[in-house]
Amino acid sequence: MNPIHPIDVVLRKRDGHSLRDEEIHAFIRAIVERTPERQLVTDAQIAAFLMAVFLRGLDARELATLTSVMRFSGDTFDATPLKTFTVDKHSTGGVGDKTSLLIAPILAAVGLAAPTLEGIPGICVPMISGRSLGHTGGTLDKLETIPGFNTQLNLQQLAETLKQCGAALIGQTPRIVPADRTLYALRDHTGTVESPFLITASIMSKKLAESLNALVLDVKVGSGAFMPSYEKSKFLAELMVQTGETSGTRTVALLTSMNEPLGRFSGNWIEVWECVDIMQGRRHPVSRDLIELSNILSGWMLHLAGRASTPEEGARLADQILTSGDAYKAWLKIIAAQGGDLSVFENPASHHKPTASRILKASQSGYLASMDCKQVGWAVQRLGAGRAKPGDPVSAHAGIESHVKLGDHIEEGQPLFTLFSEDASLLDEPEQMLQNTLVLTAEPPVIEPLIRETISASGAQP
Repeated sequence: MNPIHPIDVVLRKRDGHSLRDEEIHAFIRAIVERTPERQLVTDAQIAAFLMAVFLRGLDARELATLTSVMRFSGDTFDATPLKTFTVDKHSTGGVGDKTSLLIAPILAAVGLAAPTLEGIPGICVPMISGRSLGHTGGTLDKLETIPGFNTQLNLQQLAETLKQCGAALIGQTPRIVPADRTLYALRDHTGTVESPFLITASIMSKKLAESLNALVLDVKVGSGAFMPSYEKSKFLAELMVQTGETSGTRTVALLTSMNEPLGRFSGNWIEVWECVDIMQGRRHPVSRDLIELSNILSGWMLHLAGRASTPEEGARLADQILTSGDAYKAWLKIIAAQGGDLSVFENPASHHKPTASRILKASQSGYLASMDCKQVGWAVQRLGAGRAKPGDPVSAHAGIESHVKLGDHIEEGQPLFTLFSEDASLLDEPEQMLQNTLVLTAEPPVIEPLIRETISASGAQP
């Protein structure tokens, strides 16, 4: 067989042809095997490939092949020795989206990686998470505000933590899906980030590398979503469900509203604080949407794992686990196993130490009708809680507290947001951004439901 040259692969996709499986294999293998001394494929060729996919798309077979090749481009986690049902959740990213911090201990409290019901295996959640970028937050940045907590476990340590705790919260290791590291970095510099095909291959290759039996996807829609329209978010959800099911992993996607920050806090430590409060039985009214969404996502995971006959029953079970304190016990077990200092949870509010804060108050009365949630996310980022590019440091204590939710009636002078930073000079621009994006009306607005649609192998359900 004639050798396959990277430029030939680029040209075939550029011209609108479907790539053969062996061409996709050869291109990804060249990315993974290249060294500074032996450039099997150049950055320019990879960038051209990304743009060709962005413009021409991929058919179902091409996408399944690309995802599979990326998945097996490095180490994969083998959960078979644990003899459990392996399930995870992934969010496409949002503002104040901290559901992972509640979902992992909820599922761990049910499963604890050991059979607890006759004939039904235990549950384990090998949750590989990411960092903040742009207007969206990152689970790893939140977790690393816990003193001593180690997110960089190797696969053996991951297996040991899952066996002991039922869940683990870690970052992607250098050897898990190494092809994605190269592709992801170049997507950010080539204007190809928004390609639903490249997003699907990136997300699903990493999740499927966890050896999952089931996956629940939280695909955001609305002003704070990554995708620019509802239709494109739905198309992305359908692609990911199709790709997961093709690989043999039960996959469900929920299209969820991201028109305002989720819950009470948006930042890093303050989001951990909010979740600890909930697990300790303190439910702030502004956290109600966070609790509801965490229960719904957990309910789907429990249903797919055979612990609930319906997702609704699973959601009720999840809320019982939160209320009983069992999720908090599981949380402490996970944090301790990964080296975290448990003493910070005795009084999580006292661990929040911003050096500057400011309250944004309403200039008039009315109903809070809308906001550009993406702008709110950028305000959080510019307070110091996020990063403009990979590798930037983030502040543990910067962020915002939301005092109101969409649809609330507000009186003139009422607090809307409290801004936190570790640098007082960073408060002015975010305050103005928040002020400019809030819309108050005389009449109550129509608020979209938290769950817009559910996508599964059997189709879509409103």
